Amino acid sequence: MKKFALALSALSVAFAAGSVRAAEISFAANTTGKNVEFLHNQLAIFEKNTGNHVKLVTMPSSSSEQFSQYRLWLAAGNKDVDVYQTDVIWAPQLADQFVDLKEAAKDVVGQFFPSIIASQTVNGRLVALPLFTDAPALFYRKDLLEKYGKQPPKTWDEMAATAKEIQDKERQAGQKDLWGYVFQGNSYEGLTCNGLEWVKSSGGGQIVEPDGTISINNEKAAAALERAKGWIGTISPPGVLAYQEEESRGVWQTGNAVFMRNWPYAYSLGNGADSAVKGKFDVMTLPVAAVGDKPSSTLGGWNLAVSKYSEKQDAAVALVKFLASKDVQKARAIELSNLPTLTDLYDDKDVAAAQPFMPNWKPIFQDAVPRPSATAKVKYNEVSSKFWTAVHNTLSGSGSAAENLELLEADLTTLKGDAW
Repeated sequence: MKKFALALSALSVAFAAGSVRAAEISFAANTTGKNVEFLHNQLAIFEKNTGNHVKLVTMPSSSSEQFSQYRLWLAAGNKDVDVYQTDVIWAPQLADQFVDLKEAAKDVVGQFFPSIIASQTVNGRLVALPLFTDAPALFYRKDLLEKYGKQPPKTWDEMAATAKEIQDKERQAGQKDLWGYVFQGNSYEGLTCNGLEWVKSSGGGQIVEPDGTISINNEKAAAALERAKGWIGTISPPGVLAYQEEESRGVWQTGNAVFMRNWPYAYSLGNGADSAVKGKFDVMTLPVAAVGDKPSSTLGGWNLAVSKYSEKQDAAVALVKFLASKDVQKARAIELSNLPTLTDLYDDKDVAAAQPFMPNWKPIFQDAVPRPSATAKVKYNEVSSKFWTAVHNTLSGSGSAAENLELLEADLTTLKGDAW
């Protein structure tokens, strides 16, 4: 796989900005999948072309742990980290700590999806440049569905029934470790994403509505969580309550799951040479509660922000523009199956050849449901924590969904106060 060179136009912009002076830049990034290996390869190109050196600070794969560490560093005015890889939901919470990239990115900002740029714009300031976008899908073992004459499920109940039937028959045939469905059930941000998808796809709203209304305490939301509770120990292993993305992928990639909910990065890994499911699976939109309901994948994605405390802001901005450039996003799409944030790449022949699923993913993320970070702003992390706790309590049998959602509504009402 060839490595994509830094585009000449991007390099000329870096020279014009005076950012090619040798500098030591520190870059904090997550460790999911093969992200670190990919970054090391791309950073080597950046270093060769600019003379700068980049120190990679690897962060936990848990976005919740990553956010907590970021918030501590930024609150302390830490000058040791220049560039941060940020989750799409963090912009309203950390905006004041980041440099406004609007002027520096004015030559490239029009190449990005406007909605993604908007998600990183707070009070008119572009606080991060989109790196890749994300929206989860249902991964399914097409070989097993074909073996048992099953169609890809459209509803959650169809998924559960198909999962149970194939799981039971395969176990009888000797596949003792097979489970029907794996997802992210740990008590962290990933469970907020899963829970939001169950609720939203069941007509239960999206926790807090765009107008600030707390909507989560309703019968459809409770029914969605009770449905998911019923999966634990039947089609999903009890250990799923401690799973994050990588634990789910581990079970899936060893051939021990019929269905998996996960992000696009798991697609290329699942087709890797060491994967037991290589060539045996496909992906589709997540199920809904009833035919006619709208699929609801949580909008994800990662971005690049420059710390306002950095003493090497010009070099940091150059790094951000390089990593968000078309060449690097193309390489990321081909090598890691990460969804680009640049519109043109969805029509790129090389990308389509390497990742045939990717052009079809475009409508999934364009219709994805956002978490209520824009509404809750600096209180979002607390909103999410309270929600994932209520969901985890329900899944683990600590109170009914109705009871937990009633308590959640009261907690969110107190948190909201007079306004978000």
